[in-house]
Amino acid sequence: MVDYKKVYLDNNATTAVAPEVLEEMLPLLKDSYGNPSSSYSFGVAVRESIERARSVVAASINALPEEIIFTSCGTESDNTAILSALEAHPDKRHIITTAVEHPAVLNVCRRMEGRGYAVTYLRVDSDGRLDTKAFEDALTDDTAVVSIMFANNETGVMFPIEALGRLIKRTQGKNALFHTDAVQAVGKVPVDVQKLNVDMLSLSGHKLHAPKGVGALYVRKGTPFYPLIIGGHQEHGYRSGTENAASIAGLGKACELSTVGLTEEAVYLGKLRDKLEAAVLSACTGAIINGRAAERLPNTSSISFEHIDGEAILMLLDNSGIYAASGSACSSGSGKPSHVLEAMSVPVSAVHGSIRFSLSRYNDSADIDRLIDILPGVITKLREISPLSRPSTCTR
Repeated sequence: MVDYKKVYLDNNATTAVAPEVLEEMLPLLKDSYGNPSSSYSFGVAVRESIERARSVVAASINALPEEIIFTSCGTESDNTAILSALEAHPDKRHIITTAVEHPAVLNVCRRMEGRGYAVTYLRVDSDGRLDTKAFEDALTDDTAVVSIMFANNETGVMFPIEALGRLIKRTQGKNALFHTDAVQAVGKVPVDVQKLNVDMLSLSGHKLHAPKGVGALYVRKGTPFYPLIIGGHQEHGYRSGTENAASIAGLGKACELSTVGLTEEAVYLGKLRDKLEAAVLSACTGAIINGRAAERLPNTSSISFEHIDGEAILMLLDNSGIYAASGSACSSGSGKPSHVLEAMSVPVSAVHGSIRFSLSRYNDSADIDRLIDILPGVITKLREISPLSRPSTCTR
């Protein structure tokens, strides 16, 4: 096999740990391994590292340190936020979310439907945008919690969280708690909880160059909160279990790095994404940029190719050392297309041929050039052999 330079374009799935983050973590893995709940100095030093990280994470989203709860991941943060909100409003039996949420939200809502809750799954248009009027109409006195993502993990389409928060506070649903899954947004675009009008916000370390296995949940001061994990007194009683101190320190460093030059990095990634999309549209007809007309994350591009299988595209890209993600979510073997793209009414002829390319600060123009050198040939080859294909229209 040819030894190609790795081109990693799946940063919405996970990111490389930044060298500075690893350096921050190592002392807590090697020498400073005391239990942060211990009262002696060897443990207190670890506790101080955790609290420093808490302050940095808080500052990165304009929160107070005491409003940050460290968790194991974005999924735990999402689960905790929704279930806590329901427990805070035991007399309310209505949940509002969207049809394009991450499974960490959707599957909680589906479980609660089985327990007698009514759930409104708001629809999106063909560009993945939310209808704010439909959102306002869905709010009732019985709404306990609203959980709507900041940015979609597949398409990068961003929702108007600040405006939705204002609607909640001035309508029938004014007592509903508002949670946003900002896992894909933090570290990529400015996130300011003082402006967003949210009560809770989820983030995850491995989406912004911290390690896997650490996340955080912002809970606005004064918001009623009920822990999901119960045991000791860790995280001020909000999340029991000995803290993952090294990873928490890494998350703090990653958040610090993400706030330096955030605007410049967003512009840089947006230019790379636009270069990628323009080249694909030029080289291949029958390619659809999903969510193109909507406000999107600068690093994310979801492209559907008509009459072709996305998993086959990924396999051939993999053979050339290029790594991306399928938008058809077939990893379970079910063969079902992405619920996000279905909700956007992507044509049946294209929904199974969807690929997500997601960039990070470690990508460069040469990576995009390499992709564009390989991708049109992959599409042409697959259309030639696919029983669903039309004559190839890819050129290079």
